[in-house]
Amino acid sequence: MSSDGEGDKSDVYVMVNGMPGPMATAAAEACLRKGLKLAPTAMTGPDVPAMTITVYDPISERASDVKLVPSTATEELEAAIEGLKSACGEKNLLAVDYTHPSAVNGNALFYVKNKLPFVMGTTGGDREKLIADVDGANHFAVIAPNMAKQIVALQAGLEDLAKKYPGAFASYKLACVESHQKTKADTSGTAKAVIDSLKELSDDEFTYDDIDMIRDDQASIEFGVPEDYMTGHAFHTYTLTSADGTVNFQLQHNVAGRTIYAEGTADAVKFLAKKLQKESTGKVYTMINVLEEGALE
Repeated sequence: MSSDGEGDKSDVYVMVNGMPGPMATAAAEACLRKGLKLAPTAMTGPDVPAMTITVYDPISERASDVKLVPSTATEELEAAIEGLKSACGEKNLLAVDYTHPSAVNGNALFYVKNKLPFVMGTTGGDREKLIADVDGANHFAVIAPNMAKQIVALQAGLEDLAKKYPGAFASYKLACVESHQKTKADTSGTAKAVIDSLKELSDDEFTYDDIDMIRDDQASIEFGVPEDYMTGHAFHTYTLTSADGTVNFQLQHNVAGRTIYAEGTADAVKFLAKKLQKESTGKVYTMINVLEEGALE
């Protein structure tokens, strides 16, 4: 096992916020796996006590110790960020956010204030305000409801289909069922994005409130989720049914575990790090931008 210490200014350091939560931890492991370095300090939830954890990626056998600081300790976090920038270079420190939907907007403002480029993997919050706050500040960020390459490609294809053939499924009724681990607090951001495209194809007055959310282990198992993945999965089924019920179209994407999202998050970090070196003015990018540049490995 190797342990990452201080690097030179060519190294990219990632402040992975939201550990020891499983998604943030998986993202941190993926960053190590893809040759990135973890910042020695990161933000954790307001109710999580300060602690130091060791992030270990079993594939690359790389490890890094990270001190977790509660989000309420703002001065300590800001001091750590400034110290890290001095040590590794202003453009070599980025953040990843896998915290909680209730923290999305506040955390984004924190990153903007501290000039910390970030990848927002957390879903929920006020998304319009999120984009407006970050884009309005000309801040570098990747914000997307889903970090998985194949699902991003599917979303892009659906968006293109909706633009080319709006109303192709006129009179068809839309339905959506999505199952996630019971700790996921909000409706799937991916489901919302896919629904947006499907609504362009149909004329159904389907709303996000009509999405059938499953957050119960037994119901998830009955929906087809393997029992071993109750703590981390994303199973989605979208259905378009003709008015007379004789024609049915169905789209599924089922993910067991978190690896596919963690890998995409690390790729987004690398994409954003390159943008920092090339571009003088920041903006909000999406995972479709990352995909289009061939930055998803």
